[in-house]
Amino acid sequence: MNTFDLDAVTARLRAFAQARDWEQYHSPKNLAMALAAEAGELLEIFQWLTAEQSDPGAWSAETRAHVEEEIADVLIYLLRLADVSGIDVGTAVDAKITRNEGRFPAGG
Repeated sequence: MNTFDLDAVTARLRAFAQARDWEQYHSPKNLAMALAAEAGELLEIFQWLTAEQSDPGAWSAETRAHVEEEIADVLIYLLRLADVSGIDVGTAVDAKITRNEGRFPAGG
């Protein structure tokens, strides 16, 4: 699995938006709506597939590329939303996992 630096990706996305004067459109409301739309596009790929057909081993190269693109779109909008909202994704994820560990203990 390729890992990447969330801060570096966030900075790259911020610079991309700034260079195109898109920050004016990147309100939390607009970014949340775009995120939901992209998640819907990801969902649409799997909408009528059986569990077996949705297994990554059954995907064509075209399906894999489409899934990768939609996952990237979802993550891009999520990172932009976090950035403009002043939320540190790493801290938020770590806190959520800690809460879930308390709510759902292993072996139980």
